[in-house]
Amino acid sequence: MTQILSAAPVRKKITKDLKSECVYLKENGVVPYLKVLLVGNNPSSVIYTNSKKKYCEKIGAKCDIISLNENVHAKQFLDIIENINNDSDVHGCIIQLPLPPHLAHLDIGKLVSSQKDIDGFHPENLYALMSNRDLENHFISCTPKGIVSLLTEYGFQIAGKKVTIIGRSMIVGKPLACLFTNLDATVTLCHSKTHDLHEISKSCDILVSAVGIPNLIDESFLSDKKNQIVIDVGMNSDSSGNLCGDVDFEKVKDLVYAITPVPGGVGPMTIISLMQNLLQASKKRLSL
Repeated sequence: MTQILSAAPVRKKITKDLKSECVYLKENGVVPYLKVLLVGNNPSSVIYTNSKKKYCEKIGAKCDIISLNENVHAKQFLDIIENINNDSDVHGCIIQLPLPPHLAHLDIGKLVSSQKDIDGFHPENLYALMSNRDLENHFISCTPKGIVSLLTEYGFQIAGKKVTIIGRSMIVGKPLACLFTNLDATVTLCHSKTHDLHEISKSCDILVSAVGIPNLIDESFLSDKKNQIVIDVGMNSDSSGNLCGDVDFEKVKDLVYAITPVPGGVGPMTIISLMQNLLQASKKRLSL
């Protein structure tokens, strides 16, 4: 029977640990504090930022959502980020994506200081991931970190496995390829120009889809051995407006060894990783 890799039991376990860490930090005078910048009223972004705030407060940390008008001037936007970077009470800052077109030219990865970039987008954090050095003092991108945590908590071995990742974004595909490589997997990073994509995906042990195309992954991408693990990073809407992933869950669920659901799989793990990074940032204050 196919194993459904739900985040729920993992979330329950890790939440308990995060609450304990928060108590310890508060007892030592540090209140973990996150600020989230939300520009505009994109429904998905509003829901996601509210989920972050809710979970942040659940573990005992503080979270403020700074909601800005969709037409906010670039200078005002940058000034707010600079003030957060200089605020010693704030330990983490994230900029909710996507941004409106008039801000899309900004290099988001460099705006938040590396010490508060708990999304793991800053060049210093990405270099630490690529080089696999000094990671305890840097932040790993949240979705890749969450994926590895989910696999680890379910007892899956990564070292020596063949991994195929479809999607080469700076948020998921590229950092995830580095993280899997650091953990001694052999990684093939695929994209829209990849030849023989179906054959490549059939030959892997772990298949990750992060392209944002509803129900792209069907039985034609899978081995007939029913021994693969499928990780669905997609958060899409189908033609009826229902939430769905990149994987056609109903078509493939009985053809694989294990699979993540949408919702309830990678999404919650991303938020968990964000809070782990926030507490990592907060702990640095104890040694200042």
